[in-house]
Amino acid sequence: MRPGIDLSGKRVLVMGLARTGVAVSLFAAGYGATVTATDEKPETELAENAERLRAVGVTLVLGGHAAVPFLEQDLIVLSPGVPANLPPLELARKQGIPVWSEVELAWRFLRGTLVAITGSNGKTTTTALVAHILKTAKITTFVGGNIGTPLLSLVESSTDSSVTVAEISSFQLEAIDTFRPEIGVLLNLTPDHLDRHASFDEYAAAKMRMFEKQLDRDAAVLNADDPEVTRRMPARPRVFWFSRQKRVAQGAFLRDDQIVFRQDGSEVVVARRSEIPLRGEHNVENVLAACAAASLAEAGPAAIAQGVKTFRGVEHRLEFVAEIGSVAFYNDSKATNVDAALKAIEAFPGPLVVILGGKDKGSPYTPLCEPLRSRARLAILIGAAAEKIAADLGDSVPHVIAGTLDRAVDLSIERARPGDTVLLAPACSSFDQFENFEHRGRVFKELVANLAQRTAAGASARKG
Repeated sequence: MRPGIDLSGKRVLVMGLARTGVAVSLFAAGYGATVTATDEKPETELAENAERLRAVGVTLVLGGHAAVPFLEQDLIVLSPGVPANLPPLELARKQGIPVWSEVELAWRFLRGTLVAITGSNGKTTTTALVAHILKTAKITTFVGGNIGTPLLSLVESSTDSSVTVAEISSFQLEAIDTFRPEIGVLLNLTPDHLDRHASFDEYAAAKMRMFEKQLDRDAAVLNADDPEVTRRMPARPRVFWFSRQKRVAQGAFLRDDQIVFRQDGSEVVVARRSEIPLRGEHNVENVLAACAAASLAEAGPAAIAQGVKTFRGVEHRLEFVAEIGSVAFYNDSKATNVDAALKAIEAFPGPLVVILGGKDKGSPYTPLCEPLRSRARLAILIGAAAEKIAADLGDSVPHVIAGTLDRAVDLSIERARPGDTVLLAPACSSFDQFENFEHRGRVFKELVANLAQRTAAGASARKG
């Protein structure tokens, strides 16, 4: 039984008015709360949402938080982009005012089973794959969280027999209270978001909050091949491992070409490695985790096998864009940290032309040196982090600073040779030049499409 909360008559402050903040504001107002919503952006940048929120009685404080009545609230709900340690929030906590993320509020109203997936990399692909498998198994399934749809938007559709699969970020886990997924999945832990978290240990601790309220009957699905995960194993839930390197006592593992799920001494083959349609060893790990989670959510082996075989991946994750003059272009705009870029690079044998850069997140780029030395012909650097990346790469790979993505795409076709792959794997966030990684990926695909048109037009003119 989830604790719930009666919002009627409560004073609720919502911080941040992107997609999540708007959903929280509308939800709380719909349940009878007196809602104040605030954002640092001026109303000129939020006009459409501002009109929509005022229409349901939400009070707006825009252009900064100076006039926000923090200490007059019964509940404060944060959007993922709002740091949980802001001084006014710390003061509110000292006054006994709950400060929650949207997923905490949503969990109290959601019905059915919650499968929550976190990790430094692979969250979106694994979330989408688990949902695809469950739908293949004819299980009523909803998908939300950090993947794009706020969990609150799924509350009214959820039922006692449905499964909600949610991608959960460290930002969302910073401000939970009683949040407890029946099935929690931790894919991996590598340094990320160190521009927001004070240290790797603080970042990892935020991720591990996923499991702190789980009960003995709940399940934790963990990466047995990741030492940072294994040394932080939670104590209370049933632990199921996934591994592509060894057999595990409970969970999913590889036996030659077979993906095996083992539970309580019984083993069943749920899929085949050779039928995974996704590139890269990291995606083998994602599939193993998804098979374990789907099995625990009561999908049968045949549905799991069919779901794995028919899954076509997610936009902006090692997404094939086009082939121009025997040069293939791939979009991995979701590679927003160094480890994700490393996995993207290792998914190709080479030779590569790699586009790196964006807004720096505080991690060194030196781990890219050796894979770039062995697989890349050239690194093209863009964005605010370009100079730092150039310094960290040193002489490991030829590199050039292009500055902008459009210039990088033009340079890539000039410098690539037939048979090469041009890979956008930025290793950085997108917020210096783009709204988000999706925007960056869409712009990349548009630039490649324009390049293809220009190349085709040039070839036609030469023939004429």
